[in-house]
Amino acid sequence: MKKAIIIGASTGIGRALAKVLLANNYKVGITGVEKEILKELSQFDINHLKIEYFDCTANQSSAVINGLIKWLGGLDLIVFSAGIGHLDKNLGFTIENEANELNVLAFTKIADKSFRYFEKMGHGHFVAITSIAGLKGNRIAPAYHAAKSYQINYLEGLRHKAKHSNLPITITDIRPGFVDTGLVNKKHFWMATKEKAANQIFSIIKKKKDIGYVTKRWYIIALILKIIPNWLYHKL
Repeated sequence: MKKAIIIGASTGIGRALAKVLLANNYKVGITGVEKEILKELSQFDINHLKIEYFDCTANQSSAVINGLIKWLGGLDLIVFSAGIGHLDKNLGFTIENEANELNVLAFTKIADKSFRYFEKMGHGHFVAITSIAGLKGNRIAPAYHAAKSYQINYLEGLRHKAKHSNLPITITDIRPGFVDTGLVNKKHFWMATKEKAANQIFSIIKKKKDIGYVTKRWYIIALILKIIPNWLYHKL
């Protein structure tokens, strides 16, 4: 039985992915900040699921993750699914900086700890849910787009480091488009359900891909964003 931790799994993609992993013979530890929702989840598969309240931006990551690893009896996979971004508003520095605290600082802390653990163990798989938003800056939520760009480049750095370590450590960058998680308050084109996104993410994890787009069609948008001239992009 493989062992996994999902950081940020009380709602959204993380919660849906936890269910997929449990259905595929994983023993899973999850964290989240929504205490009432975590209580509901605690009734589900108590033999193979452990739940911890965890605020990524607080200085408690090592203790929480170490505790989950001990309960799991090891670790094969860790998924960073925590994230925040106010995609429909631009409310100034205080709100924008929430994206930095979680998507940059907390992400870096957990990604670094995970990589160092896998180096010590000699194997492992670190997965982060980034976003197609990380491919371009945008006026709607500048900090969110910038933070996701940081994650994408940080993961590339870890992947480069893993390749040169000659250890079987996999670094996977999952770049979703629009997923119906409640993060945005209106419908968007190509918006996938959490369940569809989670199943595609699990497929990417099994194949140990470096980069995966969810849903798959967002790869087309990624190609366009990479080649579109700046003058044209700024007119959109």
